[in-house]
Amino acid sequence: MPSTPKIIPISNLRENASDIVKDVSTTRQPVFITRRGRAAVVMVSMETYEETQRELDILRLLAKGEKEIEAGVGYDLDEVLREAERFLEVTKR
Repeated sequence: MPSTPKIIPISNLRENASDIVKDVSTTRQPVFITRRGRAAVVMVSMETYEETQRELDILRLLAKGEKEIEAGVGYDLDEVLREAERFLEVTKR
């Protein structure tokens, strides 16, 4: 069962920024910051942010590949696999 999201007003962030940043970094759970009772931003750990960006890059590549397939563009499977391995090596760094 997913945990309840942590939601705090921006005033709490101002008062306890160091503790909140430490908690987000340690737990890797996002914190939703509200301003005047409305969602304003989401704070995530750097690791979570980087992981999300890598996943988005992969999804963009997949979407690009689907468009190329629809357009009748084809590539050699061995070359595609080599390129995928190079991409995965770069994203691990």
